[in-house]
Amino acid sequence: MFADRYKNKKVLVTGHTGFKGTWLTAWLLKLGANVVGVSKDIPTVPSMFQELELENKIKHYQEDIRDLSKMTEILSNERPDFLFHLAAQPIVSTSYTDPIETISSNVMGTAHILEALKISNHPCTAIIITSDKAYDNVEQVWGYKEDDKMGGKDIYSGSKGAAELIIKSYYHSFFKSEKSNIKLAIGRAGNVIGGGDWAQDRIVVDCMIAWSKGEKVEIRSPHATRPWQHVLEPLSGYLHLGAQLYQNNALHGEAFNFGPRAEQNHTVKQLLEDLSHYWHFQQSNDAFTVTDNIPFHEAGLLKLNCDKALFHLQWQATMHYAQTIKFTSEWYYDFYRNNSNMYQKTIHQIREYEALAKENNRSWTE
Repeated sequence: MFADRYKNKKVLVTGHTGFKGTWLTAWLLKLGANVVGVSKDIPTVPSMFQELELENKIKHYQEDIRDLSKMTEILSNERPDFLFHLAAQPIVSTSYTDPIETISSNVMGTAHILEALKISNHPCTAIIITSDKAYDNVEQVWGYKEDDKMGGKDIYSGSKGAAELIIKSYYHSFFKSEKSNIKLAIGRAGNVIGGGDWAQDRIVVDCMIAWSKGEKVEIRSPHATRPWQHVLEPLSGYLHLGAQLYQNNALHGEAFNFGPRAEQNHTVKQLLEDLSHYWHFQQSNDAFTVTDNIPFHEAGLLKLNCDKALFHLQWQATMHYAQTIKFTSEWYYDFYRNNSNMYQKTIHQIREYEALAKENNRSWTE
């Protein structure tokens, strides 16, 4: 997988205790990488990171990316071969209650990682993850391309758009130079679901917690359409981008979208109906009720155009919608109902996904 590019390499992951970071850390361990993680805390209870007991399997730093001196010290001492920057304030609703926290984490935190890389200047391939929310969303029916306008109407989107400008300016000011040993690229994705997410104000999380207690869940935007994708889909894109950038300087400074198949646009209501089947609800009315109380701006439509990733990386999504639902529901059901070993379950799902990708001749499976 990924041309064995990560085997025996030191890989630093910021935000490794979060949902996507935990899945990425587990996958990197399976690929034979030596993982170093940097996160300021364990962000949720329960925590997938703790359930998988990853602190015992990696080198774990509990530090805040907004501490420039600490980031510089860690980067200079560890000198990772690869860096995946995922640490961020990821919740839209939190950006309304605490905009400064959101801006400082997503903008200054990213700037500190870039500055620490600049100071260390050891050979390192860095993939900086932002979000589909970085685009100025005018709810167009076609997907956003990498050169579309950045920014947004809400604080969260603005913080991601601002982070993109900082990354671009660091690239042109410092990393584009022949004196720099840093190679950098940007990954963008959104609406990721999968087992092990317990972040607040996420519809799948709310459902799984409620259903595990035998309760209904309230949904506020039943007709909002999202291009749902399993967490392993964009992670395969990030890992493939890192592996390709490692050997191909032409990708240096580029940004790539990683999104699901075009047919995976479904409403929130459809998503919940399909998830509820795996929890043995006879009728969807038993699983959720609809309210129309939306306390902050939410886009009705947001999707990405991934042609650039297909053309330059030969990357494309693997899972169909039904497989995304199956993987997500089964992980949570095993956690809440079967008391399973969730590290083994997670690695098993990664193996299943790799096999599925290989069947579909995905380029990164070599």
